[in-house]
Amino acid sequence: MRYYIVFDIGGTYVKHAVMNEHGDFLQKGRYRSERHNFHQFRDDLLHIVRQARANYELSGIAISSAGSVDSDSGIIGGSSALPCIHGPNFKEVFGGATGLPVELENDANCAALGELWKGAGRGCRDIAFVIVGTGIGGAIVKDGHIHKGVHLHGGEFGYMLMDVRYKNGTVECKTWSELAATSALIRMTAEEKGIPQSELDGEKVFALAESGDEAAQSAIDRFYFSLAHGIFNLQYAYDPEKIILGGAISNRPDFVDEINKRLSVLLSLVPIAKVQPVVATCQFKNDANLLGALYHYLERRGELGEASG
Repeated sequence: MRYYIVFDIGGTYVKHAVMNEHGDFLQKGRYRSERHNFHQFRDDLLHIVRQARANYELSGIAISSAGSVDSDSGIIGGSSALPCIHGPNFKEVFGGATGLPVELENDANCAALGELWKGAGRGCRDIAFVIVGTGIGGAIVKDGHIHKGVHLHGGEFGYMLMDVRYKNGTVECKTWSELAATSALIRMTAEEKGIPQSELDGEKVFALAESGDEAAQSAIDRFYFSLAHGIFNLQYAYDPEKIILGGAISNRPDFVDEINKRLSVLLSLVPIAKVQPVVATCQFKNDANLLGALYHYLERRGELGEASG
């Protein structure tokens, strides 16, 4: 049996787990993310590796991280809530300090791979994975592999232009993130009610709607239609077997049903559209990134073997 230490580097916490080659979680924990001092960030992570090595003979380090991760070079480009992780070569720094092989991948891509391996995408070859949070991000899996794109922007669905209007020689446009992220739901509700956005969060909006608040109900309806609008476009642009949704809001038990209702309306308005998107929610929730980071490691190192089953 082989054992791995797996990290999910997020803006608030670094989650970690010791896992075996079959994707079983043997130990789990988390600590606060160091944002600005890379030396401290390095020491915090290496401390966890040393602790794990006291109980397990580790075969490697797998990492899920925010940012534009170059899995070949080991460098994280772009930007994130952790400025210090952009620039250092993770393979050289952590491989050099531990003597272990290191593999890293973007967090959204890892979540998609985790679901592909053992979750809602199991048995599929082509999926679109959409994360609905403060913004909208995601990943594209083509023929069982992540499609990153030439600029590492594959799956950045939140950039899609959803509402473009031409007025008096000027152009106004809104992206999918601006219309269908949880921040959009909060903004729309606050505007309808004439209150500051700071007084609301997603849970409060749904609680207001359930109590009969018409402004919240209207905002939620627009939110679901915007989600359905983007999902419709993804289906016809890529035609995946499944579109899997993640993010905290996807935990709502009626989430998929509400989206499917709006998809049915859109399909009825476009007679030539005959394909009903298959929509599902992320099965592994907060653990999907860790699971996918391990899958990515095993795939990169040629160690998947029977573990892929």
